[in-house]
Amino acid sequence: MQQTFKCKELLGRYDVKGFISKHTILLILLLLIVFVGFVKPNFLRLNNLTSILIISSVRIVIALGAGGILITRGVDLSAGRVVGLTACIAASLIQRPDYANRMYENLPYFPILIPILAAMSVGLLIGLFNGMVIAFLSVPPFIATLGSMVAVYGLSSIYIDRPPLGAQPIGGLRSDFTQLSFVGPVLPWLVIIAIVTAFLYWLMLNKTVFGKNLYAIGGNPDTATVAGVNVGKNLIMVYTVAGLLYGLAGAMLAARTGSATNNTGSGYELDAIAACVIGGVSTYGGVGTIAGIVTGVMIFEVLNNGLVVLGVSTYWQQIIKGAIIIAAVAVDIRKYVAKK
Repeated sequence: MQQTFKCKELLGRYDVKGFISKHTILLILLLLIVFVGFVKPNFLRLNNLTSILIISSVRIVIALGAGGILITRGVDLSAGRVVGLTACIAASLIQRPDYANRMYENLPYFPILIPILAAMSVGLLIGLFNGMVIAFLSVPPFIATLGSMVAVYGLSSIYIDRPPLGAQPIGGLRSDFTQLSFVGPVLPWLVIIAIVTAFLYWLMLNKTVFGKNLYAIGGNPDTATVAGVNVGKNLIMVYTVAGLLYGLAGAMLAARTGSATNNTGSGYELDAIAACVIGGVSTYGGVGTIAGIVTGVMIFEVLNNGLVVLGVSTYWQQIIKGAIIIAAVAVDIRKYVAKK
């Protein structure tokens, strides 16, 4: 009896229920890893876990851009196509000199930073365009970015179109560029880039006036305006930053896959939005954390990899992912209704 009382007293000192509620997403991720690892021990092999991290690194960078927009009550459907276009641009600038099907025959030997910066610049311009259309023309984000999604796909198709052959995949990338997926001081460079990007985005959201303004706009745009927040300017900035991140992700994806086509990045925007919602970013705006976004992406990638390792049919994988997305949004809506 005395032992039972001591256990209850010890538990009483800690808010166990509060801890579980606060870290639910992280606990789900850990349980998912333990479950799949128990059923299929191969899942926990170092090379498989490293592979998950490498794939997640690109997705995290995309989700950070999409998450910042969701916090303002917006949405960006052009993310995947921007990633595809910028992947094509980066890949075309870093092809091997001896590759027979080079896009630019007389291209000089660029340092790997040049194609990355070029991809980020193009992404930034597209994000700036989206932000200006939304802020100045008052076009709903869904419609504005839907139009951009279609237009950017057209641009990427034109970019890699080489008559009379038509749109051709861009391959033959230099090994120093593709090695970003495999080498690094401790982890592969792509993973390190994702970690640094997440940290910088965390600083922006939590330690700057701009970040606080984004939460204020997402909470209530009218109240934010009354409080002196320039809503239009901040929306332009958040879409521009998102475009910059999509460009970075495009270059990272080209390095990871070693090639790019006009269909690269297709559907990535939906996965990013879903990961953000699973990670606690509210579709009603004003709520979301970097830790939640990163964890949401990791849950998605562990789930994807786990279903493959478990031998689940591709069709069932899509059904399961769709059900999870619906459930996450339903929970978010219930939270919003409860607050009202």
